[in-house]
Amino acid sequence: MRKREILLFFMMGTMMLSGCSKQTEQNTQQNTEQSTESSSAVNNGVTEIDTADMFSDRDKEVGYEESESVVISLADNGSSCESDAVSITENTVTIKEEGTYILSGSLSNGMVIVEAEDTDKIQLVLNGVSISSSQSAALYVRSADKVYVTTVSGTENSLEHSGTYTAIDENNIDAAVFSKSDLTFNGEGMLTVTAQEGHGIVSKDDLVLTSGTYVITSASHGISGKDSVRIANGSYTIVSGKDGIHGENTEDSSLGFVYLAGGTFDIKSQQDGISASSWLQAEDGTYTILTGEGSASVQNQNDGDRKPMEQTAQEETGEDTTSIKGMKAATQMVLKGGTYTIDAEDDTFHSNGNLAIHGGTYTLSSGDDGIHADSNVTISGGTIDVAKSYEGIEGLSIDVTGGEISVLASDDGMNAAGGNDSSGFEGPGPGGDQFASTEGAYIHISGGMLHVNASGDGMDSNGDITVAGGETYVFGPTNDGNGSLDYSGDAQITGGIFAASGSSGMAQGFGSSSTQGVIMVNVEEQETNTEIALLDISGTELLGWTAEKEYSSVIVSSPEIQQGETYTLKAGTEEQSITMDSLVYGNHSQGGGPGSNGEERGGMKEGGMQGEPGKGGRH
Repeated sequence: MRKREILLFFMMGTMMLSGCSKQTEQNTQQNTEQSTESSSAVNNGVTEIDTADMFSDRDKEVGYEESESVVISLADNGSSCESDAVSITENTVTIKEEGTYILSGSLSNGMVIVEAEDTDKIQLVLNGVSISSSQSAALYVRSADKVYVTTVSGTENSLEHSGTYTAIDENNIDAAVFSKSDLTFNGEGMLTVTAQEGHGIVSKDDLVLTSGTYVITSASHGISGKDSVRIANGSYTIVSGKDGIHGENTEDSSLGFVYLAGGTFDIKSQQDGISASSWLQAEDGTYTILTGEGSASVQNQNDGDRKPMEQTAQEETGEDTTSIKGMKAATQMVLKGGTYTIDAEDDTFHSNGNLAIHGGTYTLSSGDDGIHADSNVTISGGTIDVAKSYEGIEGLSIDVTGGEISVLASDDGMNAAGGNDSSGFEGPGPGGDQFASTEGAYIHISGGMLHVNASGDGMDSNGDITVAGGETYVFGPTNDGNGSLDYSGDAQITGGIFAASGSSGMAQGFGSSSTQGVIMVNVEEQETNTEIALLDISGTELLGWTAEKEYSSVIVSSPEIQQGETYTLKAGTEEQSITMDSLVYGNHSQGGGPGSNGEERGGMKEGGMQGEPGKGGRH
């Protein structure tokens, strides 16, 4: 038998692995690689999005021909321009024809309007511009095919709305920068956008940002695009009274999407950090997001019974409250890479459809779910640390094929429940059966490294649980109303490593359909940080880990466990000999302690270890 040893410990919600044998590391790497290769085969319903044409060459072009450009000098009651393509009325400058316009100077209470033909493309070059308006947008694109706003390298520019909005035409202008046409921002300079009322930047068409440095402060949304928000690169500091970045189209469900190819984002929003009424996809970038008052604002109750602030508000008022999620998508969310540090009052990631994570680094603190999808959650890669959550990962179904995942949850670590965020905010409802099976609900693990520390159920499925690969370690719960595993269908293990330590009152193990050896035993309650080890008949340690919580039930499975062999399980102060008369040793029925049918399984009577039927059985 090969020796396998792994030592896990959990500190501040961060997974740390040590003491892994070379064989364990090789197998983990192999599982991850195999899972990544097979991840595309997971039937998770995610639609592949063609992003090849998201940005045009001109979207990214920051250069311009100065000799062929029109120069506009801004000054209070003294703006000037020599071109007939520009009209000036007091402090309102109107651009009427296609071309490149270089602006400099300031207006303390004025605005620049673009009013050109629907076929015209216009580039506005900001070369040290400061425009403030107390009655309307500082920059208003009334008509054009597309407008490019370019900031000059080394310059600081500002566009501000400082009062209330007064109608100047039939359009509902409600932003410091407001456009009825496609709008692109790029450049090598800085642009500060301030909206004391309304939004920062709004496009009623596509909004594209490809480079530059932006500081946006707004009473409502920071950046908003009706058809889409597309960001290729750049630096964004956003403080908003509503969403930080917002895409919404109520007329076409395929639009209102958000595509993030890169960039650096520091978002503090009172509602969602980034929100899309269609799909949201992020492929790279660095994201630091704080929504609402963050996860610290969540009302803490008893261990395992922590309510999100939104649930508390609903109970008190009977009304729906605003969404305060880190990143949210209405149809699907796909995260392919990037670095994310999110502290959200509600879910950190939320999809009303499917959610897929294929890579990236994530540090997540949530007042509700760390990762939530109404349909499927698929994780095939990345390093994910859910450092604080009510429930760690929730979806109708959950597929894990790769990645390194660490979850700390005050309720369930992983929950396949279905519905609209039901476990966090609604529960089973009056008269509901919390143990009923839900069609399509399952948890499937075929690769990756999982570390789950839960006060509720470690893994809870309203359907099946299957483990076919990877390494999974579950710690908790400590209360007898929950279990390391909780399922309404069947639980099957066919490969990988699975180790769990938790309470015994509602303990469930893997079922008889399993094709890999699995052991489940109850013990006298053991203290936190005690060692658990499985040894073969020669005394060679096959698997070892440290329990991070008190426990009275242990589940262990690895490829080394063979039918007909005898093993020794050391669990704190306990040491028991186990003979595998079948591949499944021990009880696998919910609440199978005292009062169960007493059926013999694998040499152990339900509720106790071999030869000690009362051990840990709570008689």
